[in-house]
Amino acid sequence: MANSPVSQYLPALTDAVQGGLPTAIADLSALVRIPSVSWDGFDPAAVAASADAVKALFDGLGVFDSVEIARAPIGDSERLGHPAVLASRAARNGRPTILLYAHHDVQPPGSDEDWESLPFEPTLRGDRLYGRGAADDKAGVMAHVAAIRAFVETVGDDFDLGLAVFIEGEEEFGSRSFTNFLSAHREKLSADVIVVADSDNWDTETPSLTVALRGNVTFKLTVSTLDHASHSGMFGGAAPDAMLATIKLLGTLWADDGSVAVAGLTTNDTQTPPYTEERLQEEAALLPGVNSIGHGDILSRLWMQPAITVTGIDAPTVQNASNTLSPSVSVRISSRIAPGQTAADAYAAIEAHLTANAPFGAHIQLSDVDRGNPFLVDTTGWAVADAKAAMHEAWGVEPVEAGIGGSIPFISDLVAEFPDAQILVTGVEDPDTRAHSPNESLHLGVFRRAILTEAVLLAKLESRA
Repeated sequence: MANSPVSQYLPALTDAVQGGLPTAIADLSALVRIPSVSWDGFDPAAVAASADAVKALFDGLGVFDSVEIARAPIGDSERLGHPAVLASRAARNGRPTILLYAHHDVQPPGSDEDWESLPFEPTLRGDRLYGRGAADDKAGVMAHVAAIRAFVETVGDDFDLGLAVFIEGEEEFGSRSFTNFLSAHREKLSADVIVVADSDNWDTETPSLTVALRGNVTFKLTVSTLDHASHSGMFGGAAPDAMLATIKLLGTLWADDGSVAVAGLTTNDTQTPPYTEERLQEEAALLPGVNSIGHGDILSRLWMQPAITVTGIDAPTVQNASNTLSPSVSVRISSRIAPGQTAADAYAAIEAHLTANAPFGAHIQLSDVDRGNPFLVDTTGWAVADAKAAMHEAWGVEPVEAGIGGSIPFISDLVAEFPDAQILVTGVEDPDTRAHSPNESLHLGVFRRAILTEAVLLAKLESRA
């Protein structure tokens, strides 16, 4: 294998991936049935059960020196994060080591009524598998498993490539024990190449290598104006209620065109590929007559500019509304940070803006803060070239170097812990995946080609001294 061109193994790898696809889909479906939501308020036993199932999959490959479930403390506290799966196999004869990352936890499903089929009952409709985690990111887990299966079926189990696996259990809840986990298991996780399988592709026929990621700052904002609720008829018009203050304060975060209006949040001037308003209308599901927001090229707005979204609000429901002035209102704010700015600087700018613009002397409090830095991939290394070549061989078209509007904050932690490793951000998603949303789904053609891409990449690294 080491002295043979990888291209001669492409037909065998292709056959192995295709032959193993039914098993990969069945294994993925079994994972999707486990409601492994890592957020507070959900049963942590489901995340533990998911970790057990993932461990069994990697144990079953029979190629690792060790496979274990491990946990690490969150920050400086005694509280442990959710269980992760860690596997390792030492490199031999000068071969590189590749670390394969994905996560087995999922977002909350939301209301069952918003799903066309139950969120934790994997359902095949056409060429897509529907279910929470079917794409994000249990398909990433299974892409690793299936790629190793195809690689071993083709080259045998006596290979020299070093393998490390880290399947996290709390990525959707902020990766709060991530840095401690890296520190505790640094020796087993150390690698020359790190594949983070948690991103998307340009479309169902064109692969992407993600080279830019926005950072994020999320927090709970509480606005208070009254010591207790008061009758809206008796005091409305003179006493400022918290809902009024919250609406006015939130309105200061955006300019009239919907772009962010917070001084100190920066924009990255990297050029982006063409992307039409029509494609945005379709992929973002804008209703007829609804216009896009912001200014500049669309992909610049999505990848290289900041964004602020109110993702939740605690206030009386319409059904339970009474004629009272609200004393306090809380909202959840999610901010995306352009590459080139630290999350700490961005948070300081947002905090200063909210403090300066609180109306009527309203009291504001920011709590439950999570910060993650943006990331720009160094595309000059040999691993990027190998990954793009593997994508071309597996998909039959040239890959796109793409940014992504979402965030994978822990990548900056990987870089800090393993500064010499080359980072490859790949994935199994596509524009119709609807990750985090109702009716999340995986395109099975994308899944197959993503598995083949990784199997080819493993073969290339096995041939590299």
